[in-house]
Parts: sequence; C-alpha cells; structure tokens
Amino acid sequence: MINQPIDPFFRRLFIVVAIVVTVVLLHLMTPVIVPFVFAFVLAYLFNPLVKRLSKYIKRWMAIIIVYSTITLGMVLLLWWLVPTLWHQLQAAWEYLPKVLTWYNEVVREWFASHGRIRLPELEAKGFSETLVEYMQTNYKFEDASSMMSQILASSMNFINSAGLIVLVPILTFYFLFNWDQRLNTWKMAIPANYSNKAIQIAQECDRALMAFIKGQLLVMVLLGAIYAVQLQLIGLELGLIIGMVAGVASFVPYLGFGIGFIAAIIACLFQFGLDWKYLSLVVGAFLIGQAAEGYVLQPLLLGDKIGLSPLWVIFAVLAGASLLGFVGMLIALPVSAVLNVLFRHLYAYYQSTDFYKGRKQLALFDRK
Repeated sequence: MINQPIDPFFRRLFIVVAIVVTVVLLHLMTPVIVPFVFAFVLAYLFNPLVKRLSKYIKRWMAIIIVYSTITLGMVLLLWWLVPTLWHQLQAAWEYLPKVLTWYNEVVREWFASHGRIRLPELEAKGFSETLVEYMQTNYKFEDASSMMSQILASSMNFINSAGLIVLVPILTFYFLFNWDQRLNTWKMAIPANYSNKAIQIAQECDRALMAFIKGQLLVMVLLGAIYAVQLQLIGLELGLIIGMVAGVASFVPYLGFGIGFIAAIIACLFQFGLDWKYLSLVVGAFLIGQAAEGYVLQPLLLGDKIGLSPLWVIFAVLAGASLLGFVGMLIALPVSAVLNVLFRHLYAYYQSTDFYKGRKQLALFDRK
C-alpha cells in the first residue's frame, strides 16, 4: 500500500486547530500554571545560592539552609518593621482631622475668595456616613442566605489563594532539587547544529538577568534607605514608610520617585502646612535621591548590564504598561535585557549574510 502525502490544506488546518486548542487550554489552566511560573522564577533566583552550598553539602540540605535563612531574615525584618509601620499608620490615621481642617480652612477659603466655586464642607462624621451609604447602595443582600453564600465564596477564594501560597515553596523545592537534570534534558533536546549557539545565547541571557536582578535589588534597598533617612531627618513623621515605598517602587524606573515625591509633599503639607522651608527640604531630598540613583547607584551597581539607553528604558516601561498593565511595567526591563541579547545575536547574524555584505548584488553586477 502506497502512503499518499497529506493535503497541505489539511496539514495547515491541523496546525491552526492545534494552536487554538493549546491556547484555550492554557487560558483555562491559568490558575494552575501561575504557581508553577512563580515557583520556577523563585528557583531561578535561589539556584546560585543553592549551587554554591551544594559544593560542600548535599543539595537537599543546601535548599533547606537557603529556605531557613530567607525565612529567618523575613521574620527578623517583620519583627522590626511591623511595630514601626504600625506607629506610622497610626500617625497617618491621626492626620485625618488635620486633612479635613486644612481642606475646610485653606482649600475652601481659597476657592471662595478667588472664584465662584463653593466646595462642600467635610466633617469626620460625614466619612462614616458616606461609607455606610456606599455599602448599602453597592452591597444589597436580598436575604441572609445570599449573604452567607457570598461570604462562603470569598472564604473559598481565600483558602485557594492560601493553598497556592503554600504550594509555591513546595514546587520551588522540586524545581531546585532537579535543576541540573532538567537543564541537561533541555540541552539534549536542542538540535546538534544549533546546540552551541543556543547554549551561548542562553548563558548570556542568564548573566544579563542575574546581574540586573542583583543590581536592582541593591538599588532598591539603598535608595529606600536614602529617602527614608532624609525624610526622617527633616522630621516627616511618615518619612520611613514613604521612603520604603519609594525604594520598592523604584524597581520600575521613575515610578518610585514619582510616588514617593507626591506622597512626601502631601504629608509635608498636612504636617507643616504651607511652609516653604520644609517643602524645599522635601524637594531637595528627592533631588538628592534621584541624583544618587542616576549618577552613583545605577552606574556602579547596574552599569551597562542590560545595555539599554534611557530612551529605550522609558519606551520599554511604557510598552510593558500598555500591553500588560502593572505586571508589564514590572517585567519590562528584565524582558528587555533578554531581548537585547537576542537582538545582538540576530544583528550579528544579519551582518554575516550575503545580503548585508552585498555579495550577490556584486555578482549580478559583474555578470552584466
């Protein structure tokens, strides 16, 4: 019996159907895939530490030591941080009457004296009444059973989320335990003709990502400390929490500066009023922080690790935000670092082609 070739139309149709089914299945399994993705990212970040320790002890013991060290560090950080943050949040809550007073006596009076706009007067009791009215308007429960069903659904969502949080460290452990074997399996799956080049590109991407992550974490910590210390020395009661938030948000370029600056100016107005001395000190603190980030921290800790100019950094962040929102802003620079490595190799290949060198065109010209 002679095997007849498959019609190209049916082959293309099969490929399209297979792609569509795969995309639909991936979309349906997103809640299952997400913890595996998080676990893989954590395993990738922890693997260098585990690899160094595994030279002296067994790998599973190295993983446990890394887990224990990170857990202990987080506990000690929270032990110091939670009381401090609680005090800062209490101070922020105590600012509410000051905010209302400033609004009623300064903002309303300014609008009344410089225009015809009459803003409503706000009172602390009005906020609680507004909250109750909002709850009654937007959360109407027809009977007790519907309320209980919604509470039960929320509880189940919470339990599922908590289960995923517990699942991620377990998945991370298994990723770490078989990391080298899994890498070897992937290497063996690469066609022999492309193996060396693919491994070289993967290693360059790995070096760029690890250098970026290490440098960015140091920049976040040091920048947060710079902002927090300056704001505390100025006397801003919320200086610590504003500085920490600005440092963490600096993972996205210019976001930390923007959030911290606006929050610090608002807190300064509520605490000191329209005092140009303190406002100038807050502005100076953020200018110093921005200068330290741009001229000291970024060049020393990151340098040209990702090889992107400031214009491309801004474009990458905006493009990530446009495509994937806040998550896109977070992953914009790491993804750009990988794409930059791939583009360099693609451009080098393009320069080696006859089309770039013009050999074919010259040959045709010689024939003529």
